[in-house]
Amino acid sequence: MLTRLYKSIFFGSRFYWLMVAAVCLFVFSYGVPMLFPVAQVFLTIILMGTILDGLVIFNKKDPVAACRILPDRLSNGDQNTVEIRLQSKLLYPIRTRIIDELPDQLQVRNFSLHVTLYPQEECIKTYQVRPTVRGEYVFHWINLYFKTPLALVVRRQTVRAEMAVKVLPSFLQLRQYELLAYSNRLSESGGRKIRKLGHSLEFEQIKEYVRGDDVRTINWKATGRSGGSLMVNKYIDEKSQQVYCIIDQGRVMKMPFEGMTLLDYAINATLMLSRVALIKQDKAGLVVFSDQVNGFLPADHKAIQMTSILDGLYRLETKFPDSDFEKLHTLVSARIMQRSLIVLFTNFESLSGLHRQLPYLRSIAKSHLLLVVFFENTALAQITKLKVKRVEDVYTSTIAAKFAFEKRLIVKALQQHGIASILTTPQRLTANAVNKYLEIKARQAI
Repeated sequence: MLTRLYKSIFFGSRFYWLMVAAVCLFVFSYGVPMLFPVAQVFLTIILMGTILDGLVIFNKKDPVAACRILPDRLSNGDQNTVEIRLQSKLLYPIRTRIIDELPDQLQVRNFSLHVTLYPQEECIKTYQVRPTVRGEYVFHWINLYFKTPLALVVRRQTVRAEMAVKVLPSFLQLRQYELLAYSNRLSESGGRKIRKLGHSLEFEQIKEYVRGDDVRTINWKATGRSGGSLMVNKYIDEKSQQVYCIIDQGRVMKMPFEGMTLLDYAINATLMLSRVALIKQDKAGLVVFSDQVNGFLPADHKAIQMTSILDGLYRLETKFPDSDFEKLHTLVSARIMQRSLIVLFTNFESLSGLHRQLPYLRSIAKSHLLLVVFFENTALAQITKLKVKRVEDVYTSTIAAKFAFEKRLIVKALQQHGIASILTTPQRLTANAVNKYLEIKARQAI
């Protein structure tokens, strides 16, 4: 009992400042004897107030009820809301400091919340966490430090609230892109309007002309039979095209950006793109490869396809051997028989690195519409913008500009061989990939 009390009681900063003042009075009383009785009375008041404050604050066993409210899962790379619910059982206000023991992966060591709880009040405090690594996160105990208005004694109350939650690829962005895809308002999220070239040949019905219909779709035979009303053909977009997202797990995807690796950004973009493709009634599939083909999910549009894709993405980690594009080419040739849109998430840092893999990419592009997505090196872009002050800065800036220029040469080399590409920053990856898919869809290029 005494050990538990010892671990639960602390003195507030006000107590120490008052004790310093009392010591100063005793020191000064050596030169001014009349201050000695004042110092004694002052020290007595401090001690009595401290004892009274301790008795008041330890009057109840658990003066505050606390619990943590977590979502069922956390979204990787996004801000997730966590709630701490408190309820005071006391008849006087207390100032409370909350220290929630966050998961080790977040690497936060100075987290705390402050709130004043009034008598019998229930309060909800919220905070945000941004995980950058997928996996299981464990939230540990909740520590409460509270004090009365006297603030001489601080009591600690520990609430055992261990909770484990999975961090999945960014499903919060998934909901956002899902709504935009349904409403065809992706341009508001960084997209652009696409002019549709041509029409699908899939016929749906003949209907009466209304203002805004394309005059090129007028059916003159049906108009002649209708007795004077203009009739137009209504077509529907071709559906059930195959869209495969291929993720390179090699070491080139280990490069970090804002706490996340390029692989994490590719995983989030794959999740969004697959969902938008399913909304557009296309079939979505997944391929994961490094030195071996580590996963293959055939393209489909069944109801559980998104769950299967999410399961396939959850535990992906980068592999350190070089990626084998020959094995990827063999898989695509053997397993993907129908012409499909293949979105390859990888990274090329040099033109020579592209040339080693170009024969396999060209072979894939002969049978499918291949879209290669790779990343700008934002660190190099920042170096090129720095002011040059020394000779060393000139060399550094020149080399950085050379690497940035080589990225643009990679884009041009892919275009020369009829391969579409996206060169993007990691934070713009999802929007650019989805926009490119919608553009291809509108042009009916698959």
